[in-house]
Amino acid sequence: MLINVLIVDDHEMVRIGVSAYLSTQEDIHIVAEASDGKAAIEKALSIKPDIILMDLVMKEMDGIEATKRIIAEWPEAKIIIVTSFIDDDKVYPALEAGAKSYLLKTSNASEIAKAIRSTFHGQSILEPEVTGKIMTKMHREETVHLHDDLTEREMEILLLMSEGKTNQEIAEQLFISIKTVKVHVSNILSKLQVHDRTQAVIYAFEHGLIDRSS
Repeated sequence: MLINVLIVDDHEMVRIGVSAYLSTQEDIHIVAEASDGKAAIEKALSIKPDIILMDLVMKEMDGIEATKRIIAEWPEAKIIIVTSFIDDDKVYPALEAGAKSYLLKTSNASEIAKAIRSTFHGQSILEPEVTGKIMTKMHREETVHLHDDLTEREMEILLLMSEGKTNQEIAEQLFISIKTVKVHVSNILSKLQVHDRTQAVIYAFEHGLIDRSS
């Protein structure tokens, strides 16, 4: 089975080089080329190639926007990003836009051919640096909690709430007005994404903010 490929890159020499090598592969067929994002969208949606090799930085429209628009119109599209950039502001948006694989232009031709075959068969091929970035981001997101946004005063009031104290009692203990307490309580509920004081206290216990034995 032939894998039909659309090559998108604003550098003619890159297109020529990649096309020349891929054309030597018996199972890969270059059906079209595009030099910018707009042309890529038109050709992708009209030809419906099996694989789209997408550059990121292009003058008319970048690869991220082109990827986003192609996927919006054709969710089944399989797009492989082939770029020189590994920055966070390129990697995450490209993958979030719907790209299946992400390669660097330092990859040799045989690696690109292998990625085309793997992506065609439903796999995602990512540069090791990209995989590392994704794992770091996931770890960072897993270790960030809603209560990390609470101020010292809000945490203090949350602990008093867990003791069953009313707004009046909290105000008297902290020497602040009831109005101020209400503002803090409202902020606590908002930051913890809960609807009432009881849920806030339950959150505090579940996340170890309060010693159950005390």
